[in-house]
Formats: sequence, C-alpha cells, structure tokens
Amino acid sequence: MTDGGRRRRAFIGSFTTAGGPGLVTADLSPDDGALTVLSTVNGLPDPSCLALSPDGRTLYAVSETAEGAVAAFRLPGAEDGAGDGTGGAGGVPEQAGSAVPVHGDGPTHLCLFAGHVLTANYGSGSVTAVPVRADGSLARSASGVFPHTGPGGRRQRSHTHQVQPDPSGRWAVAVDLGTDSVRVYAPADGTPAPHGEVALRAGSGPRHLAFHPDGTRAYLLHELSPTLTVCRWDAAEGTLRPLAEIPVLPGVPSGDAYPSGVAVSPDGRFVWTATRGEDVLSVFEVADRPDAGDGVAGADGTPGLRLIATVPCGGHWPRALVESHGFLYVANERSGNVTWFALDPDTGMPRRRGSIPVTAASCVVVG
Repeated sequence: MTDGGRRRRAFIGSFTTAGGPGLVTADLSPDDGALTVLSTVNGLPDPSCLALSPDGRTLYAVSETAEGAVAAFRLPGAEDGAGDGTGGAGGVPEQAGSAVPVHGDGPTHLCLFAGHVLTANYGSGSVTAVPVRADGSLARSASGVFPHTGPGGRRQRSHTHQVQPDPSGRWAVAVDLGTDSVRVYAPADGTPAPHGEVALRAGSGPRHLAFHPDGTRAYLLHELSPTLTVCRWDAAEGTLRPLAEIPVLPGVPSGDAYPSGVAVSPDGRFVWTATRGEDVLSVFEVADRPDAGDGVAGADGTPGLRLIATVPCGGHWPRALVESHGFLYVANERSGNVTWFALDPDTGMPRRRGSIPVTAASCVVVG
C-alpha cells in the first residue's frame, strides 16, 4: 500500500472558467506513481491552488477570481478519525462551510502558517490571513489583509504570486512578481504580520520559491526572465540574501520562456524547474560543499547549482510541479493533463511514466 499502510491521494486544481473540472481527487499508486481519477468537485470557481493540512484531514483551496476567496474541504475518512484522506475508493471531498472572502483580487497561492491560511493575492498585490479553527474549518472572516506597495521593476504595482512557510515554521515568505521582492512574515499577537523585505533584480519578476531541506538555502524562480536565484536563508533572523542568479534555459531570451514552478528533492541533491513556452523541465544538481561558504561554485562555475539537462514536460504550458516519493508530477494547463515522471535517485533525471487528462490543470498536491 503506502507508508504505514495508508493509500495515497493526489489532489489537482483547475480553472473552471477555462472548462476545468474544479477540484479533482486521484488515487496514487505507490509502485509506479500512476494516477487514477476518483472524483471531481465543481462547487468552487477556479480552485487553482491547493494546500493540505498536516494531519491530512482538510484540503484548502483558493478561488482565483476577481472577488477572491478561500475554502476548506473535509476529506473522506476524516469524520471517523482516519485522518488520511482515504475514505475508500471514490470518496468525494466535502466543502466545510462557505468560502471566505480574502478581500483581494485573484489569489494564486496559499499555505498554512501560525494557525492561519495565508493567501497570495496576485491581482491586488496583498497577503490575507484567515484563522483556522480546531476542526480544520475556516473562520468566517479574515483577521488581516496586508497590501504590498512599491514601484517594482518592470511592473508598476504589486503582484503577490506565492506565500509559504520556511522549514523552521517560524516564518512565511511572500514572493512578489510586481515589486521584484520577497517579503517575510512572522506571527504577531497571534496573527501573521510583515517582518522584512528583500529586493531582487528590477524586472526579474520573481514567481515561486522553494527551500532546501537543510533550511539554510532557497531557490527563487523568476517568471519575467528565465532565471533562478540562489539565496541564503537565515531562520534565526528571518532574512533572505540573494547570492547569484543563473539561467534555467541558457541561450533562451526573456519573452520566449516563462518559468513557473520549482521543486527540491527531499535529500537536497537536486532542483527541478518548469518553464512555459519552451515546455520543459530543467534539472539541476546542487553543489553542496560546506567548506566553500556562500556563492559556492559547481564544476562549471555556476554558483550553487549545475544544470544537468532539460527534458520535455509532457504537455503544454506547465504551470506547477511537485515531487513526491521519487516521482515528479506536472500540471500542464493548456494541454489539459497531469504528467508524472519517475526520478532517477542517482542523477535526478525525470523519466516520463504516464499522464491523465485534466482540463486547465493548475496545481497538484500529494498526500
């Protein structure tokens, strides 16, 4: 079966306004990583990004609309204490209460942090905090909305694209494509609040960040230029320091390729990125030399990372990717499919193993 005998599930978000089925639940085979669709829920408009609670009982989804909202879904099996989201084949997630307005336009990402769900609101350029109740459901209203301001580089106003906790759980980081910056949030009187900000290269358009599992490094992917910035993360102070910006697709100019997602292997040896337009995955080896300090150079002189290869993503317009138990899952928005790859544990190379159709797929979460 799986770890501890549990069946595993994948949850897939999609854009209903583009014909997507909404929230999709799929069975996940532990042997070959294969996905089999079990159910769909189409009650929440544009559930483009999902987050699973640590106990596996609740799934949270943004509604990426102009009104902007977030909703909680009770997963099958939670009511009997299973807490693993299995609930037997074909179980359907059930929305727990009404969707909660985030008072922001176009929430594109969310995470659980300090007893709250945080949403990154792209259209209005803000972060919203919604309290989570003891049973996993959401409070009826947000406890805080934090607008981001600044002239930015290429864009003239904020476009917050991602928010996520750091490995220590003490901080959350919000990546802002519009202001070319990353903001750090910390709990304050029980509600997350801004702590600090780091500026990045003007016009780079940072989109998504992934932490190295050792908690001292982070990899920041840029949408408006096909590059990745290697950063030093200080969990004691809650500070991020950019070290070096490197290409994910050497020789491909800005305007032809739009990076979207980044993932790090659990052992910290490999980094993968997805790029739309070129429709490829880039595979990096981490240059892990503890004696070299910041700005460590790999064998080819690339600080922190060495590009190994690029491979087709298995579809068109890869919007998101996630690694789980030796497999890589890619949501291809415009071709309407989710593709999975087996990962070579020695080289990090993805080998395509299969695909399922999901119209306007935007996100994959594995539990």
